[in-house]
Formats: sequence, C-alpha cells, structure tokens
Amino acid sequence: MANVVKGSKRILNAWAFYDWANSVYSLVIASAVFPIYYKALFESTGTNSIIIFGFSIRSTPLISYITAFAFLIVSLLIPMLSGIADYVGNKKSFMKFFVYLGALSCIGLSFFSLEHIYISLITYFLTLIGFWSSWVFYNSYLPDVAYPEQQDALSAKGFSLGYIGSVILLLFNLSMILFPETYGLGEGGEAKLRAMRYSFISVGVWWMLFSQYTFYYLPKGNKNEGKVTTQIIFDGFKELKKVYLSLSRNITLKRYLAAFFVYIMAVQTVMLVATYFGEQEIHWGNDIRKTIGLISSILIIQLVAIAGAQLTSKASEKYGNIPTLIFINFSWAAICVVAFFITQPIHFYITAGFVGLVMGGIQALSRSTYSKFLPETEDTASYFSFYDVSEKIGIVIGMLIYGIIDHITGSMRNSVLFLIVFFVVGAFLLLRIPRKS
Repeated sequence: MANVVKGSKRILNAWAFYDWANSVYSLVIASAVFPIYYKALFESTGTNSIIIFGFSIRSTPLISYITAFAFLIVSLLIPMLSGIADYVGNKKSFMKFFVYLGALSCIGLSFFSLEHIYISLITYFLTLIGFWSSWVFYNSYLPDVAYPEQQDALSAKGFSLGYIGSVILLLFNLSMILFPETYGLGEGGEAKLRAMRYSFISVGVWWMLFSQYTFYYLPKGNKNEGKVTTQIIFDGFKELKKVYLSLSRNITLKRYLAAFFVYIMAVQTVMLVATYFGEQEIHWGNDIRKTIGLISSILIIQLVAIAGAQLTSKASEKYGNIPTLIFINFSWAAICVVAFFITQPIHFYITAGFVGLVMGGIQALSRSTYSKFLPETEDTASYFSFYDVSEKIGIVIGMLIYGIIDHITGSMRNSVLFLIVFFVVGAFLLLRIPRKS
C-alpha cells in the first residue's frame, strides 16, 4: 500500500477508479449479455423449462429465485463481516476477497451450461455475492478517503468512470458477438455463444486488473488487539437493532423508510429483470435483431439516466425531495402499465428511454433524502448500513414475488402488474411524510 493522505488527489482518484473496474459486471453480466446468453441456451434445446431437484421450472422464475437468494445471503452476511472488518481493521482484505470471488465467478460463467445446471447456477450466484459484497466495503471507504465536502463530487466522479468503462467494454463485446468471424471465433449461432462466453471472461479480467490500482492506494485500517469473538461477529446486527429502535423517536425517518422499502423493491426488480423481460416478451424478428435491440436498450437507459439524474436534482431543488419522489413513483407506475401491453421493439426502446429518465434520479434522490432525515449523530455508518440492508431485503421480496407470479402464470408480463401496486403504495406512503424536504 502506498503512503497517501486522506483527501489527496491520488487516493480520491484510486477510490473512484473502482467504479471503472466493477461497473462492467452490472452492465455486461447483470443487464446485457448474460440474460441473452441464458435464454439462448434454453432456446437451443427447444424448451423453456428445466428439471431442478425433481421439479420442472421455467427459465425466468428460476433466475429470479437464484437472484433473490443471493441478495438474502448478502443482507445477512454484510452486517457480520462489517463488524469483523471494523474491529480487525482489514476491510481491504474483505473487499479483495469478494472482488476476486466475483471476478473469478464471472470467468466461470464461460462454462455455464444446462447440462451442468447446478454448478452453473452456483457460479452465477457467486458473481452476485462477490459484486454486491465488495460494493458495500467499497462504499464504506468513502469517509476514510474523502472529507465531507469532497464526497458528493467524488461519488459523481466514480459514477462517471463506471459508466465510461462499462460502455467501452460492452461495445467491444457487442462487436465480438455480432461479428465473431472478425475475431476468429467462427460463424453462426455457436460462434455467437462462444463470443458471449468470452465476454464473461473479459469482465472478470477487467474487474480484477483495474481493481489493483484501487487496492494499491486504499488504506488497510486500524487494527485492534484481541481475538474476534462472537460478540464482534454480531455487533453489526446489534447496530442495526439500535437504529430500528431509534425510529420510534423519529417519525419522519420511520415513515420515509417504510415508503422507501416498498418502492425500492419494485425499482430494483425492474433493473434486474428488464433484459429478461425484453428477451422473452418482445417480438424481435430474429436473433441478431434481438441481440442488437436488447443491448441497444441497455445503452439507451445508461445514456438517458445521466440526464434523468440531472433533471431529478433540479426538480428536487425547486419542488422538494418528497414531492419529486412522489411524482417519480407515479411515473414508474405509468411505465409499468405501458410495459404490460408492449410487444414491438420500437415500443421497448421508447419505454427504455423513460425507464432511464426515472431510474437516473430515484436512487440518488432516495439516498440524499434519507441523509436529510437522519438525527444528529456521529454514527451515520450504522444508519446507512440499515438503509443498505433494507434495500437488499426489499430486492429479495421483490424478486421472489416477481418469480412466483411468473412461475404460476407462465408470463413475466403478469409479474409487471404487481410492480404497479408497489409504486402506487410507495407514493401514497410518501404523502404521509411532512413536506420539509
């Protein structure tokens, strides 16, 4: 580790650069290429179902259940590991472990097959564990490397670097998938699948390689003497319990968290299943149009999200945080109504644009609104840990409900209906909050 000073340009750049390293996972694996590859495997067998533990299950509810289970593990794992890392002072080691776990699992996805479905799903599961767990430790470094007046700009810089890096790799992978013969991968459907598998390898290598710059400069932490006891392991849960009990004394924060919990599960579910929905429910015409269309839609969302974040910021300045969040929730509900009926690519493109517009600001505005409602305390880390765990549990519930409806009814289109309910309920819960922000 290099000897650097908190707030220095060198350590700030190193911290922000991790976004460049890991954002390729969220764009290439979670959003764009893997959902297409996953569906193509099922299409190649002429069926949309597979036998798991003696039961037949369709492809989309299966991936929804695995995703939900991964987020459940993360929500249980992080409070324990955070308590240990804070005590031992080696959270960089924890971050490294999950980075390597996630990156190597991404490389492992290149062997994903229906013939070895159990080990394949475990590999996919581990990519989620690695990404989201490393992300928690990465975020926890922000107050360690930057002073309060530097943190907003630094977070924005990380987002920008992540966007640029992930788009660069996605465009490269898209060219490899569309023109595999140019890269010596052959021709035809099998060549395209091979190109997708190589794209998973590129994500893992990119993630590990560019993380080294961040690891070199991040501080290790201050080590405490003594062994890690059961008390230390469960300190994270104790802190979460303290925050929960404190909500009874802060009715504004309590009502806001209730609203946030309801609508964020719908937001995150949309973000996690959008490509699977587009792959299954939209009439693309042929596989090439489908691949180009789905990845183009993801790029549209990425581009529009930047403008959406700026518009949301300006709207919150003029109208206040809560009225803006209410409007965004009703906008999300309207988008879900439209999504239920769309079948053509042009409609999907337009819907993707509107998704980007509202997606770009709701997460940032939700976090800043939460920050404004916090009580006067130095223990903001515990409150934000509670916030993160609430979000992860919301994702678990959202993905489970989405998967169950998809499983029972046989269509992801029906699952969209429950999202409408959650956005509307979230908006009405926000109406119960005093209009001070």
